[in-house]
Amino acid sequence: MIQVKHLERRYGDFHAVNDVSFNIERGEIVGLLGHNGAGKTSIMKMLTGYLEPTAGEILVDGLAVGKQTKAIQAKMGYLPENCPVWPEMTVIDYLDYQASLHNIPPTARKAAIAKAISRTALKDKATASIQTLSRGYRQRVGVAQAILHEPEIVILDEPTNGLDPTQIRHMRSLICELAKTATVIVSTHILQEVQAVCERVLILRAGRLVVNAKLAELQKNDALLLTVNNDIKQILCDLPQVNEVEELPSSADRKRYRIATQPDNAPLIARTVNGANCALYELTTERHDLETLFSQVNEEVKHV
Repeated sequence: MIQVKHLERRYGDFHAVNDVSFNIERGEIVGLLGHNGAGKTSIMKMLTGYLEPTAGEILVDGLAVGKQTKAIQAKMGYLPENCPVWPEMTVIDYLDYQASLHNIPPTARKAAIAKAISRTALKDKATASIQTLSRGYRQRVGVAQAILHEPEIVILDEPTNGLDPTQIRHMRSLICELAKTATVIVSTHILQEVQAVCERVLILRAGRLVVNAKLAELQKNDALLLTVNNDIKQILCDLPQVNEVEELPSSADRKRYRIATQPDNAPLIARTVNGANCALYELTTERHDLETLFSQVNEEVKHV
């Protein structure tokens, strides 16, 4: 669906995006994750044709951004981080105007607007002036304009920005619904949002792509963390079910280990500790989630 090859965006000597390549398949929900300034928004602007790459290539269904940008934009719905809206217009008037820009026929606009308003829970604010809306409701208006024309690709830059907890849950449900008929790219610096809705994550650091993986693979637990009162590293290493034992920073009266083994082997480890006449203080599966990975990536980059 989307192919990005060796994408770069430079401003003088500064690389906002540096040699980034990835593919996104039809129907995926992909999270573009990174700190502010990591290059997320620059990549989104290049994907949507609003920013010209310094180098590299972007293909969408075989169409090239730059040569066939208008045809690609017709397939996309885009919510920028700060969605431009006309504050003096009502929600319905604004969406009607956006529908005309998306070339939705006049006979089909009423139904398209009604559907977008329903999907974004804007019915109670449909006739309100945009300038009277809270930031959260304005964000919903931005999402409504992005999905008006039933796009094949929906790109959302910080979609939960300014939303309260109830609105965030609704936005997550909407993103999952959109993925039934569209490819969805969500850019955010909030780990929980990626964890909640995305199937795959692309993590950027200082303009470079440092992780491209499915969440299900990242979250597999293949190690146990053990804390005991004596040194039993060799005893653990001798177990055939154990692949590796790493000693972690410990105190004078505690020994901590990371044991590379399946979590199902926890009872075996507990019996081994008991058989060695050791006191067992901790035996847990290793935490292996986005927060942990994100921290590890940042630490690794700092030491490069």
